[in-house]
Amino acid sequence: MTWLLHRAAQRMHSATGEQAEKHGLSLRDYIVLSALQMTPNLTQGELGKALGLDKTTLMSQLDRLELRGLVVRRSDPRDRRARIPEITDTGNALRARVAADCADAEAAALSSFSQDQVRDFRRMLFEIIGDSEDRGSCL
Repeated sequence: MTWLLHRAAQRMHSATGEQAEKHGLSLRDYIVLSALQMTPNLTQGELGKALGLDKTTLMSQLDRLELRGLVVRRSDPRDRRARIPEITDTGNALRARVAADCADAEAAALSSFSQDQVRDFRRMLFEIIGDSEDRGSCL
C-alpha cells in the first residue's frame, strides 16, 4: 500500500509540478502560495508546521517568493518576534493561474474515476493524514 501511495503521489507531483513550472514556479512555491491564500494570518512557524516544512526550508522558500514580489512579511501584532507572510495581489493572481492548470492536470490523472470515487478517495486521504503532529514533509 505504501508503495502504491508513493507512486500515485509521484505521478500527481510530476503532473502538477510541470504546470507550476510553466508559470515559473516550483510545485513547492505553488503549495506555499496556496497555503497563504487559504489560511491567512499564520505565522511562519505555524505555516511551516501546517506544510510539514522545517524552518530553514520555509524561510528560504519565503525569501525567494518575497524577492519576486509574490509574498510580503509583516510583524505579528501578538508577538513582534514572529513574522506573518502574506500573499500579494501579484502572487495570488499567479497562484490562481497555476491552480487552474493544476486542476486540469489532476482531472486528467483521475479521469478514469467517477466524481464520487474522486470525492471518496480525497476523503480517505484526509483521514490517512488526519490531525497528526508528525505529518512529514508535504514536498
